[in-house]
Amino acid sequence: LTELRSDNTWMSTPGSTSSVNNDLDFLDRFYPSPTILSVKTYWLNSYYTIKNVNYVLNSIGANYNKTSGTIEFGPLTATLTEAEKKTLTAEGCFIRGMQYFNLVRLFGDVMLIDEPLAPIPAKKINRSPVQDIYNLIITDLKYASENGTNNKYSTASVTGYANSWAAKALLAKVYLTLNRKTEAITLLNDVINNSGYGLETSYANVFSITNEMNKEILFSVRFKSGNVGLGNRLPNDFAPINSGSGVITGSGKSYNSPTFDIYNSYQTSDTRRDINIGVYGAGIANQIYIKKFQSKPAVVNDSENDWPVIRFSDVLLLLAEAQGNSSASMALINRVHQRAGLTALATTVTNAEFETALSNERRWELAFENQRFFDLLRFETTLSTIKAIPKIYNHYDLSYPVHYFDYVADFTLDQMKGFLTPEKLLLPIPQYEIDTNSSIIIPQNSGY
Repeated sequence: LTELRSDNTWMSTPGSTSSVNNDLDFLDRFYPSPTILSVKTYWLNSYYTIKNVNYVLNSIGANYNKTSGTIEFGPLTATLTEAEKKTLTAEGCFIRGMQYFNLVRLFGDVMLIDEPLAPIPAKKINRSPVQDIYNLIITDLKYASENGTNNKYSTASVTGYANSWAAKALLAKVYLTLNRKTEAITLLNDVINNSGYGLETSYANVFSITNEMNKEILFSVRFKSGNVGLGNRLPNDFAPINSGSGVITGSGKSYNSPTFDIYNSYQTSDTRRDINIGVYGAGIANQIYIKKFQSKPAVVNDSENDWPVIRFSDVLLLLAEAQGNSSASMALINRVHQRAGLTALATTVTNAEFETALSNERRWELAFENQRFFDLLRFETTLSTIKAIPKIYNHYDLSYPVHYFDYVADFTLDQMKGFLTPEKLLLPIPQYEIDTNSSIIIPQNSGY
């Protein structure tokens, strides 16, 4: 829902007659239907997760007070110590805040549900304004920041639960999204100076399945191979179509394939390119694919690879963004840049050069981690010259002659650009949600 709508990836076979491929291809070109399956699935899964968190928090007696903007405690049904109650509440608030942060950036106004609800009362809750959603997100993440586990990183103690440092980093990103830079800087400095997290010595180490939950991973979605129902299916989705067992067990689907633009944007000496992007085949038959999450399990759709949500390199680059153009900010960018085997960038640069350096570094470093699209949206308000829509227009200009035109002759380049309007930067509310509600009228996002 994000990488395909940025300049990082495209559907490698947009001429396919498969309904799944067509839906994703229309998403890629900002022409999705409100009935698109991937949007409905994401929406439902997000609210399932929120429902589960609300049940946990309710059993602890933890309630969101909309008036005071705090988490307050009432009677609890679970048997817990005070320390357990506080830690579990912090973990639940982190996950709920993270879910709503994604929802509000993808859909705008969404349903604010902060307690368990039966189906009939739930159907009477309409979409809440964006500001109300952000109020809940900030309340949740502030509680998680102040009450979560705050031990320094240690390989002996890391288990994958959300802790105070992950909450501070995510809250800082929320503040940056709202252009509240001063508050973001305080949190990011705290994480960098006091958390014990840091950069791995090499980029490859970050994603190795033998080095999971390393010091660079503040939070990730964890997976476990071994045919126990906890494996990661995305590596199969990303592997090249018709590749047999050449890349992964059970071949691939070529969803979310890297664009030529991002592949060519890397310097040849940048160690990240060959970790992020693989090449399968030779000559005109070769395919490039997302490689950074690839491992070869015994069973299809059962990979070990975790999905990073917050990494330490992200934190360094967020601080550079929050501080703006300065030698200190360029030094932060260089910590990430030089780790990739590249020569240090100049520390005294123009504002335009700084913005380009920051945008490029985040794109190369965090490629295919669901950051690029949100970065383009955020830069429109926090930086002076980088705009989301022109960046994606440029993606179409570069890609149409070599990709879209070959497969999709029914749309001209200008028509494809016409699909991308400011309204289409939001996804449609799933039509399923609107059509199945007989209690209220749920408004659709503009442009759909």
